[in-house]
Amino acid sequence: MSPVYFLLLLVPVISAQTFHWGPCPTPKVQSDFILEPYLGEWYEIEKLPAYFAIGECIRANYSMREDGTVRVLTSQVLNVRNGGRWVVEGTAKVMEPKEPAKLGVQFTSFLPYSPYWVVSTDYTTYSVVYSCTDIFKRFHFNYAWIFSRSPTLPCVIVAYAKKLLNEEGINTSKMTYTDHNCELCN
Repeated sequence: MSPVYFLLLLVPVISAQTFHWGPCPTPKVQSDFILEPYLGEWYEIEKLPAYFAIGECIRANYSMREDGTVRVLTSQVLNVRNGGRWVVEGTAKVMEPKEPAKLGVQFTSFLPYSPYWVVSTDYTTYSVVYSCTDIFKRFHFNYAWIFSRSPTLPCVIVAYAKKLLNEEGINTSKMTYTDHNCELCN
């Protein structure tokens, strides 16, 4: 396959991402991260655009499995009028025990683990997460999320989270708000 044809195939994916030239940045992560208190439910407050997260009321739930991996359940409402929550199950694991804030997450067994780096969290209010997909060290797609333990987060904490990302070279100007006014009765 020619490189031009390959790039043309990527256009729809690129348009839904934050595309940058060069290799992925390597932001600092939380040095004293502990996995257990991080487990539980998190609501997506804002994110950099991602083709796999286009719905509303997006949230994730993390729970420990017996084998030491983490069960990841992400859900979103794709069409509020028709109702229904779309749920995807994945697996996360600490990729390097010396840096437990650098997790990997996988939603299908035929793809490698993707980075899920906890930049900062207080475990009870907010979490700032970064991920990046590197394509041959020529270009990359940034992903970043601001999560909360509740469907809302004070603006001062959102601003703090964005400041952390920006200080690490991750542009947050394209972050979008996730609406949580679509809770379903089921």
